[in-house]
Amino acid sequence: MQYEDYYKVLGVERSATQDEIQRAYKKLARQYHPDLNKDDDAEDRFKLLGEAYEVLKDPEKRKRYDALGANWRHGQDFTPPPGWEQGFGGGFGGPGGFNVNFSGNGGDFSDFFNAFFGGAGSMSGMGGMGGRGRPGAGGFPRDGRDYELEITVTLEDLAASARKEVNLQVQEPDGRGGLKTSTRPVAFTIPAGATEGTTIRLAGQGSPGMAGGRAGDLRLKLHIAPHPRFTLEGHDLTTPLFVTPWEAALGARVPVATLEDEVTLTLPPGVQSGQRMRLRGKGLPRKGGQRGDLFAELQLRVPKPLSDEERALFEQLAAASSFNPRA
Repeated sequence: MQYEDYYKVLGVERSATQDEIQRAYKKLARQYHPDLNKDDDAEDRFKLLGEAYEVLKDPEKRKRYDALGANWRHGQDFTPPPGWEQGFGGGFGGPGGFNVNFSGNGGDFSDFFNAFFGGAGSMSGMGGMGGRGRPGAGGFPRDGRDYELEITVTLEDLAASARKEVNLQVQEPDGRGGLKTSTRPVAFTIPAGATEGTTIRLAGQGSPGMAGGRAGDLRLKLHIAPHPRFTLEGHDLTTPLFVTPWEAALGARVPVATLEDEVTLTLPPGVQSGQRMRLRGKGLPRKGGQRGDLFAELQLRVPKPLSDEERALFEQLAAASSFNPRA
């Protein structure tokens, strides 16, 4: 027969704690459960995971398995050492041995498992782990499926920590031992500090657990819709601010639109096109109650077309000024 390295099956070290073994089993059982994984080898992998967990989760069974030694490789031809069975009380179903709580029959398990852990043991009580482990077949806990959605929100949504809603398609028990797909709304609030790429975890909002397993989670990855006036960098915003040549030269008080209102910005004399003016706290909310900043990027605009009076004044300025921006 072939040796089954149950530590390798679960992907844990031989020194793994019971908690580490349980976490590894739950993760892999979700991954390879044949109701959710349609790969050709998923059912076989799932059965082998069940074998490995049944042996390693119990300290006494694990101790007896470890007595085989650590030098065997997974899949290697294996013959038990002489007297090995007698060394543990004359068998696995009677005094000194142990019972195995699996449903189904010996044909559901590997020869290795049946030879060393099947025997005359009880084969009931694990809710169908030896078969497909379908929900309702006897009650082994199975966690619900996690989901991840990518959603698009606006800058205004982020600024207001808006309450939003998404429609989620989930798989849940159909009452006949199978799964059905249903759609339900899930409401959530955008947390302060969210920005492009933020993932919001909604615990328990995925598929429901079965036979006492926990419900899955829903993770929402945020993308920010393009805005006609603002660009986003982290929690800071940038907006263009158009000014006239005389406002830039003489200084002025000009209105600036923010996400939520309008404020007045004072321009000092001599500002230049492309210069950025900071409006503190007018960006997006950060964690802890603070906010990012809004940068107004100055862009000079000249009147077009010029009236006769405007042309005359610009000609007077050109004649009077010695300023050469290319010098």
